[in-house]
Parts: sequence; structure tokens; C-alpha cells
Amino acid sequence: MIEEKILLTTNDILEKEFKIDARGYRPQEVDKFLDIVINDYTEYDKLLRRYDAELKSVLQENAKLKSEIRNLKSTLSVAENNKGVTNVDILRRLGELEKIVYGEE
Repeated sequence: MIEEKILLTTNDILEKEFKIDARGYRPQEVDKFLDIVINDYTEYDKLLRRYDAELKSVLQENAKLKSEIRNLKSTLSVAENNKGVTNVDILRRLGELEKIVYGEE
């Protein structure tokens, strides 16, 4: 997900060689600036990876909650349709609710 849009790695930045002309930049100045860029890039990369992991976790939790909602709606629908309830129906619905509550899907 992240890797598709990022073109440079910290090593790409670190190992970049610039051509030096007679009127070129001072290598020490460029190196110092690139060190700052590498540090920022490393922190940025850590943040992106952390946020990507958090996003995956939230999406999984969201899917789980949607599944629970579907199960509860189904159970509610069954309860509303069966006004004349028997003990077998009650036990079956109780088992379904236990699965939902205790996460045994």
C-alpha cells in the first residue's frame, strides 16, 4: 500500500552521489542536509507503517462489528417472526447469542 507511491528509500538518499563542477555545491553542506532529510524520511516511514498497521486493525474490527450487526438483525428478525415461541426456539436463539457474545463464529 505505502510502497506503491514512495520512490526513494533512506538508502537511495544516503548513497546518492552528485557530480561536482567547478562551481558546484560544497559536499559537506549537501551531506549535512541529506542527513537531515534521511532522518525525517526514516521517521516518516515509521509513521506510515504504524498508521498502515492501525488501519488494517481498524478495518478488521469494522468487518467484525458489521458481521455482529448482521447476526443480531437476523436474530431479531427471527424473534419478531416467531411470536409463538417454543423452548427449542428459545434454546436455539440463546445458542446463537452466546456465539455472538463469546466470539465463537
